[in-house]
Amino acid sequence: MKRPLSVALSCALTCSALAALPLAASAQSASSQAAQRPEVAAAAAKVKADVIAWRRDFHQNPELSNREERTAAKVAEHLRKLGLKPRTGIARHGVVAIVEGGKPGPKIALRADMDALPVTEQVDLPFASKATASFRGETVGVMHACGHDAHTGILLGIADALVAMKKDLPGQVMLVFQPAEEGAPANEEGGASLMLKDGLFKDFKPEAVFGLHVFSTLNAGQLGVRGGPLMAASDRFTIKIKGRQSHGSTPWMGVDPIVAAAEVIGSAQTIVSRRTNIAKLPAVVTFGAIKGGIRYNIIPDDVEMIGTIRTFDDGMRQAIFADLKNVAEHVSAAHGASAEAQVPDQDGNPVTYNDPALTARMLPSLKAAAGAANVIEMPLVMGAEDFSYYAKEVPAMFFFVGATEPGVDPATAPSNHSPKFKLDESSLDLGLRAMLQVTLDYLNAPKAG
Repeated sequence: MKRPLSVALSCALTCSALAALPLAASAQSASSQAAQRPEVAAAAAKVKADVIAWRRDFHQNPELSNREERTAAKVAEHLRKLGLKPRTGIARHGVVAIVEGGKPGPKIALRADMDALPVTEQVDLPFASKATASFRGETVGVMHACGHDAHTGILLGIADALVAMKKDLPGQVMLVFQPAEEGAPANEEGGASLMLKDGLFKDFKPEAVFGLHVFSTLNAGQLGVRGGPLMAASDRFTIKIKGRQSHGSTPWMGVDPIVAAAEVIGSAQTIVSRRTNIAKLPAVVTFGAIKGGIRYNIIPDDVEMIGTIRTFDDGMRQAIFADLKNVAEHVSAAHGASAEAQVPDQDGNPVTYNDPALTARMLPSLKAAAGAANVIEMPLVMGAEDFSYYAKEVPAMFFFVGATEPGVDPATAPSNHSPKFKLDESSLDLGLRAMLQVTLDYLNAPKAG
């Protein structure tokens, strides 16, 4: 069943109430909560060392979005060793395999992302990344600063576990190793939307799809989830301000796009603080990069700025698009410059929406894996995920796995996307056990009706 965006958006209007429902519903049945399956504990213990080794290998050899050639090859090679028949080349470097259970049952999908970020690692690890690549015309460091190396290692471990028990496994499990979650490079398509466009669910339509993400705002040993809207919609923008070049000593002879750009950035901050009803839902407008000029005493012809917009409501989303374009064009005009404002400059990610009924159903599985006290109800997260595209197609649940070392305050720990992001590797074991428990509980549940 395809989930129209309007459903997610109307849910966003009452997100607090909806988010509370799954946890409240599950609390009522806490006394009957399932314990961790013994086969989950056994499988996790068996593959623990391999998962750590895979994660470290991927961490040391990261690849940017749409460039995950080595990672995809390693994944496909291992799946073939397990006797699976992976499809490769989906959305450039995506790898998909199906574990066929020996008994009839549901169809579900599990997803892991594989790409890294243009970040130079600053963590002292024996397997730290020394990789570099070209990004936006510059040579940059490449690092798994978001934890996708962990996701890939965990899903490979789950593949091992499911294949080992497939004789007694009801149903079928699609394993989705996805490229370009962080966004395709300029003028390229990629990620979840391209996976679907390339026919991911054409011949295998799952009843449900599950995903996880290691997260610095939780300690290792904790899991976080929320029914309804979980993560924000994300959109990218590009604003190019055109002036007229002149010598720095005679600015009146030209039109200074740098000064205009500075005022655009300042004025744009009032879009959220003065024009957006943030009492309704949060929103963010962030400028991530500004580039213009080449020499200290030359006023350049133009300045380019790029950034991101985060929202939970489509009406607010569209209003911010219009407001930012208006600010860019009119503030630039006031300086005698002109603006080309692409807001947004490509299709963004929708709100990541956890199906409330599915989340309520699977919450006991998360509690069985981590212990009830260690499952946290997440607040709205301004970060975004292209897992949201799968959640528009079928009921979905996405959850967080704590990544920060126990005893360290997550509020002060380096965040995801930081060059100092450091994963506590015990999160690999919990992530694997939680996802495997969710998988087995769903597949083995009695059929409704």
